[in-house]
Amino acid sequence: MFRLDAAKRAQTRLLNRVHARLSARVKPATAFVGHPEPRTVGSFARGRQLTAGNLLFAGHLVEAPGANLWDITPPDDAFLEEIHGFHWLDDMASVGDATTRKTAQDWLFTWIERYGNGSGPGWTPELAGRRVIRWLHHAIFVLSGATPEQSRAFFRSIAQQTIFLNRRWHSSPPGLPRFEALTGLISAGLSLQGMEGQAAPAIKALGQECARQIDAAGGIPTRNPEELLEVCTLLIWARDALHETRRTPELAHIQAIAKIVPTLRALRHADGGLARFHGGGRGVEGRLDTALAAAGVKAQAAQDLAMGYARLSAGRTTMIIDAAAPPSGMASFNAHASTLAFELTSGRRPLIVNCGSGATFGEDWRRAGRATPSHSTLCLDGFSSSRLGATSRMGPIERELLDDVPKGVPVELSRATDGVRFEGGHDGYLRTHGLTHARILELTFDGRGIVGEDLLVSLDATSKARFDQKIEATRLSGIPFDIRFHLHPEVDTAIDMNGSAVSMALRSGEIWVFRFEGYCELALEPSVYLEKGRLRPRATKQIVLSARAMEYATRVRWSLAKAQDTAIAVRDLVQDDATLLN
Repeated sequence: MFRLDAAKRAQTRLLNRVHARLSARVKPATAFVGHPEPRTVGSFARGRQLTAGNLLFAGHLVEAPGANLWDITPPDDAFLEEIHGFHWLDDMASVGDATTRKTAQDWLFTWIERYGNGSGPGWTPELAGRRVIRWLHHAIFVLSGATPEQSRAFFRSIAQQTIFLNRRWHSSPPGLPRFEALTGLISAGLSLQGMEGQAAPAIKALGQECARQIDAAGGIPTRNPEELLEVCTLLIWARDALHETRRTPELAHIQAIAKIVPTLRALRHADGGLARFHGGGRGVEGRLDTALAAAGVKAQAAQDLAMGYARLSAGRTTMIIDAAAPPSGMASFNAHASTLAFELTSGRRPLIVNCGSGATFGEDWRRAGRATPSHSTLCLDGFSSSRLGATSRMGPIERELLDDVPKGVPVELSRATDGVRFEGGHDGYLRTHGLTHARILELTFDGRGIVGEDLLVSLDATSKARFDQKIEATRLSGIPFDIRFHLHPEVDTAIDMNGSAVSMALRSGEIWVFRFEGYCELALEPSVYLEKGRLRPRATKQIVLSARAMEYATRVRWSLAKAQDTAIAVRDLVQDDATLLN
């Protein structure tokens, strides 16, 4: 099977190359049908850094003042993919001064000169779609002051990429890459004279992909919240472009937006950021609020679970829990072993987090970020609740898939005596240790207290026999487990009450206290916060409860309580650090 997959990937790359070269022979577009407007918003600070020659892509910083982007030797394939996607054009357009424009023009026209004939690594449907969207959104920025020859080269190249997308969009991986390819094709077909014929088939295809990829609950197979936001944003851009040209989107396209929005609302913490699960981050600053406002969907809450996540909220506190099995198969290339992990935010301040995706910090960090110990949940005997298996190529990058995930993840949401209650379990340790992990979480109605309970149980004769084997292998010393609570880097911590509690102070002035019951050892240990846009992981702390499972049922109870609040007049006015290169 691996040989067949490799042969298929090689065939796809060959066909991409052939059609990229053939597309160079097409008749170019001549002008815009209308003046394209920028729909993407970049980072002003990042745009200034790029202009100064601080090139931070895919976790690598290359300092090359005055150098052309395409003269840089890429550190890895991820760096290469990011620069050929032209996301950086959003950031440079947000600066918009003459120096930045000149730099952006040099980089864009050099790309056309070197790769416009269909050569180079940027000729995949998803990268071409991403690139075409940016070129169209920022056309006024990059063509201002351009020579007639440069303008002709621009239109010739974007027409070539449009034809390439028309021929090859179907070969892009399902999910976000295919939505990027189709949105780029639709945008070009609606915006460029001579390309009008490309729009209608792409509009129909986008509707079909919405019906296939967006489930009834507004989720996607990868269960990546940030990816869902990017898909929603693309669908909104495509819908608005169609409305502006008096065309009608497919019904499945409109329905997909309506289904996604409640899910995104459920995955939104009180501080406005997304829950960080399965390779996703908080999202580009402002992107979530912009998408929710632009969607035009009335405020509503997702019913029951949202894309496999449970949300508990009260007062100014939100908890988001991974309450389903991780994705499997091709959808699992970024999936994490995070079943029953949770994140907790109080107001604008994250408190309990997951480490996040280490993809931008190299393969070792990427693998570490996917493991169960990098999440705020129970880890048994050093094992992850899901295991990595075969590798598969996503674009230019080889990635490991999850092939051993929990089969049963029962979940129940209910009302508690004084709050809301989550009960869930998973059998990710059943085959290896004969144990099922169950977790109960209760959030009080005022949002000031959380009570948690973690259980390891053997439920039947088969699992008890397996547990007995593991106990005997430890010479009756018990199976070790850790319950981890990773803290946000801006949380100040101290162990109190003779080692039986941890105090946590937020920048808002709030103080939370962690306590536990059971035969556990409490420790504050180092941890990391893996965040996109940073040069290196941020150091932070984690609360760790350590114990051993000696019997068929082991229980640990713990609590989080807000000990001190802040006056509303001064609450949450301290600004977060905005620096990128640290």
